[in-house]
Amino acid sequence: MASTMLSIASASPSASLSMHETLKRGKVKLGSVKLTPGLMMKTKQSFGRVSMAVAVNVSHFEGVTMAPPDPILGVSEAFKADTTDKKLNLGVGAYRTEELQPYVLDVVKKAESIMLERGENKEYLPIEGLAAFNKATAELLFGADSAALKEQRVATVQGLSGTGSLRLAAALIERYFPGAQVLLSSPTWGNHKNIFNDARVPWSEYCYYDPKTVGLDFEGMIADIKAAPEGSFILLHGCAHNPTGIDPTPEQWEKIVDVIQEKNHIPFFDVAYQGFASGSLDADASSVRLFIERGMELLVAQSYSKNLGLYADRIGAINVVCSSADAATRVKSQLKKLARPMYSNPPIHGARIVANVVGDPTLFNEWKAEMEMMAGRIKNVRQKLFDSLSSKDNSGKDWSFILKQIGMFSFTGLNKAQSDNMTNKWHVYMTKDGRISLAGLSLAKCEYLADAIIDSFHNVS
Repeated sequence: MASTMLSIASASPSASLSMHETLKRGKVKLGSVKLTPGLMMKTKQSFGRVSMAVAVNVSHFEGVTMAPPDPILGVSEAFKADTTDKKLNLGVGAYRTEELQPYVLDVVKKAESIMLERGENKEYLPIEGLAAFNKATAELLFGADSAALKEQRVATVQGLSGTGSLRLAAALIERYFPGAQVLLSSPTWGNHKNIFNDARVPWSEYCYYDPKTVGLDFEGMIADIKAAPEGSFILLHGCAHNPTGIDPTPEQWEKIVDVIQEKNHIPFFDVAYQGFASGSLDADASSVRLFIERGMELLVAQSYSKNLGLYADRIGAINVVCSSADAATRVKSQLKKLARPMYSNPPIHGARIVANVVGDPTLFNEWKAEMEMMAGRIKNVRQKLFDSLSSKDNSGKDWSFILKQIGMFSFTGLNKAQSDNMTNKWHVYMTKDGRISLAGLSLAKCEYLADAIIDSFHNVS
């Protein structure tokens, strides 16, 4: 520890003040001379003067400031501290049952039983991850008959769920595309900006959400993509846009492809909800496949937190579709080189679950059925919330935007003050941008939530 030595003479007024401050800060009590741990004090008297030498141990980490709480995970902490029975946690995007309890998929339990029976070991995986997982995840995303896969033009590396896969891709951009910027939708998932900031990759935003319609600002989106410097990375949400739940239509996706291709941009997809949004794996991957059909090179980050409920297993992948097999081989080698000092190699448990589920026709069909069930429950809750708002609100406001949104989230259109009212008065915990997670809502709680939204919308400016 570093130390500070102070010498104070009682005859000096300024020294007395300095001594007072020193004692106050060092928590020294006169008379009893009690010191905080690590504090030393020596006194010496000569010729009517008292000298005092104080050695104060100072931490090398004094310059480290307190970080603000995470805006999403902090919501859960506040929720846990609330003792009210009516409280609702609509902040974190994690699937819940109708009883609002965490859900472990039956097909996951069966896959884990198979793994236990086999007695598989816990040896390190290669840097790129489990080969069976990488094959399965790429085929799920691009389709088993994908020309890109058949021509070996895809570099797939297992990552630490969606976040870790995005971070690995960001490191690749920083190293091999210096100066290139990433365009993020406004708004986007809160962690996207953190990831690119941490990787020192510059980013800007393109228009996406229109507060007037609580819908997609498509014209603004196209204009911003056109205006971006050629060769920019355009980050797109493959399905179930987070936080808005607003996706482009198939016709709009066609136009988005046209503009990105025209500007020689590089599409960068974040696919966190494949199969979970609509209940169909193929439908939720259609946007990505459209770009590949146009012959474009692109990046895609995947996550299995939502569609298989493997939140804690941190299982995902980064895929880079290249124009040739040779380019894919080189890109994969560099992804592995970047991963090695970050985390060495990925975890095996979740990768085996995915490989076992996708590789077994019976388990695969059971998984699809469970995804349809989960997606169906959220659709039912979405419908019930709309019905409750429409029947309770006599102002004539159109709440149909809730039904037009898709996936786990709904962007309510509430501002920060109104969102604060939701929490402070109604004990509804949500992010301050007005996003709610419908996965944390039950049919039984829809009317209560509708009352909270109506009150906040009309009575809080």
